[in-house]
Amino acid sequence: MALHIQTGADGENLAGEWLKDRGYEILHRNWRHRHYEIDIIAMKDEKLHFVEVKCRNSDRFGNPEESVTKRKFKNLQRAADEFLFLYPGHKWIQYDILSIIMHKNKEADYFLLEDVFL
Repeated sequence: MALHIQTGADGENLAGEWLKDRGYEILHRNWRHRHYEIDIIAMKDEKLHFVEVKCRNSDRFGNPEESVTKRKFKNLQRAADEFLFLYPGHKWIQYDILSIIMHKNKEADYFLLEDVFL
């Protein structure tokens, strides 16, 4: 498996555990509709969260969250629209970005950007 794919998979596993530890209920991971994908869909405090996970092995080339472009965010919104069409009834929704930097010999750093809109 290519390193960037493995980093992404490891990051999504870390993200799921990190969110669970903070009271989120993970409903879906890697939810797909056509060519759209949502990394994590979770509930917390009656709010549906669409979470984009970005993970890197260092901040050498910038922070992971900086790689979420307007185009990527628009695709997240389109995927969320499809999810809400298929599973209606959610009163409150929120878009979040969970940024993770994994280090070799120490704990990962997490940064959650909540209620994002680009």
